[in-house]
Amino acid sequence: MHDAQSAAEPLAGGEKEPLAAGLKQRHLTMLGLGGVIGAGLFVGSGAGIAVAGPGIIVSYLIAGALAMLVMRMLGELSAAMPASGAFSVHAERALGRWAGFTVGWLYWFLLVVVLAVEATGAAQIANGWLPSVPQWAWVLVFMVVFTSANLAAVKNFGEFEFWFAALKVGAIVLFLGLSLLAIFGLLPDTEAVGMTNLTGQGGFLPNGWSGVISGVLAVVFAFGGLEVVTIAAAESDDPARAVGRAVRSAVWRILFFYVGSMLVIVTLLPWSSMQAGKSPYVAVLDHVGVPGAGQIMNIVVFVALLSALNANLYGSSRMVFSLAERGEAPRGLLKVSGGGVPRRAVLASVAFGFASVILNLEWPDSIFRYLLNAVGAVLLFVWGLIAASQLRLRRRIEREMPERLTLRMWCFPYLTWAALAGMGGVLVLMLTDRDARPQLLWSAAATGAVLLVAVLREFRDRRTRQTP
Repeated sequence: MHDAQSAAEPLAGGEKEPLAAGLKQRHLTMLGLGGVIGAGLFVGSGAGIAVAGPGIIVSYLIAGALAMLVMRMLGELSAAMPASGAFSVHAERALGRWAGFTVGWLYWFLLVVVLAVEATGAAQIANGWLPSVPQWAWVLVFMVVFTSANLAAVKNFGEFEFWFAALKVGAIVLFLGLSLLAIFGLLPDTEAVGMTNLTGQGGFLPNGWSGVISGVLAVVFAFGGLEVVTIAAAESDDPARAVGRAVRSAVWRILFFYVGSMLVIVTLLPWSSMQAGKSPYVAVLDHVGVPGAGQIMNIVVFVALLSALNANLYGSSRMVFSLAERGEAPRGLLKVSGGGVPRRAVLASVAFGFASVILNLEWPDSIFRYLLNAVGAVLLFVWGLIAASQLRLRRRIEREMPERLTLRMWCFPYLTWAALAGMGGVLVLMLTDRDARPQLLWSAAATGAVLLVAVLREFRDRRTRQTP
């Protein structure tokens, strides 16, 4: 087991990760590219358009820029110091054991709770196709399939994610191509739409800048999931190079897919026709005359949910394994198979995830809603600790091992501080928004509980060291 590294100790470690190096560059690149292309984009973007109108383009630019800055910071640290715990390890090195413990367990909790949402959502779609198979049976099938894949070898996870992400990326590229043809009137029975929908019905900002800000709040959490690529990089042949290439290739393309999709949607259709909970992608495909648009998008969302389930199971198992390595989780989770897979960590994560699924199926409006609220703002807390860690570690890396700074944060430290300010702004928005406020308060309570445990552990360890 690795001892915790104090802030005064050298950053470079000589220990080799016991996990298998089974992920290839193509796996990491596609994981970074497809990791955030999910149901939040395909379905959830309708809510953002409904409140911001065409200004949703600006909302996505702001939220996407924040996500890009966080990924650049995380990429810099992970390229210099790759580890299976990624930002949890960085937080421990930068701020102390309490920070590594807190961010690691919060992120694990976030993944296993969201895993339940994804499994249930995929089961609902599958149940619509085959009503004779109950929803709980579909959940069981998904859990068994992806648990087996994650237990066998890390390359299985990589292959699943590669093809899942390829399908999602291909779907968006095809969608953008068809939409552009329709915008310019190049499809049968279509006419060029011009700027009518962008400037009509209240103009580009029909609800003003307040609508744009509300749009940011509606879409920013859709960018969660990019962090898993830095966790996965530790299981590649050349972690430092792999994470650098994956981050560079992912951030710009993802912003292009998100902002590009919103641009063609609000150009092609009146923003006032969008409804929360209804996919704007289906509306566009129906508009251009694609037969069975709803079912096509159901298939894409289904794949997106399974992809996220697979990635969250992988990320949660590696995070809890890293916590066990550093003495912040039970040592029994350190057991690694002959193929380099932390099987007990996988089973521990899927067990809690399956318990969350049961809570979601039985009590979606009571117990599970409180769990979901408790992780509603956790992503922002995790991002905040990533930024704080990068502020502290960048100077130390420059001093102790500058040759490892192969991927640098832009305009350091100014953009790091700007990102922190942006996260603070989103938290303030959540506090003032009636619907988002419960999520923030419950997430703050969950974070406070984990912080309390971390402080009590520090106090106990200090007392133990002082006792002869």
